[in-house]
Amino acid sequence: MQKRERMISILAWFRLSRFYNESIRKSNQHLKKWGLSAAQFDALAQIRTSGRICQQDLAEKLLVTKGNVTHMLSKMEKLGWVIREREWKTKYITLTEAGRSLLDEVLPAQEQFQADQFGKLSIEEKKQLLELLKKIQS
Repeated sequence: MQKRERMISILAWFRLSRFYNESIRKSNQHLKKWGLSAAQFDALAQIRTSGRICQQDLAEKLLVTKGNVTHMLSKMEKLGWVIREREWKTKYITLTEAGRSLLDEVLPAQEQFQADQFGKLSIEEKKQLLELLKKIQS
């Protein structure tokens, strides 16, 4: 790889990293209305999608450590959003009715909020971006 190409790759990484960090910051601000963080929202959505999920699998889906997910789930359990049940050595998590109701209220607003971040792009540009991200991820 030539020096110029390498520099462009590094600049692309920095731009992508800044966009991601800014997006998470904005999401956290947006989700404060419901007393949620972006990580908690993601956890609720993952749990609902799975129906019932073990703590280890949830940590893997959220790309966090088992310790981080344990701390977050303890907080969410105290807030009444999730229930953790132990079956031998495995802890399973399910949403409570309060957790489902909260997610039902937040999900449409958060999906719109996320979609709006790409509002300056045409549909073709969005498709192209998606394909490029898939390409570099694989």
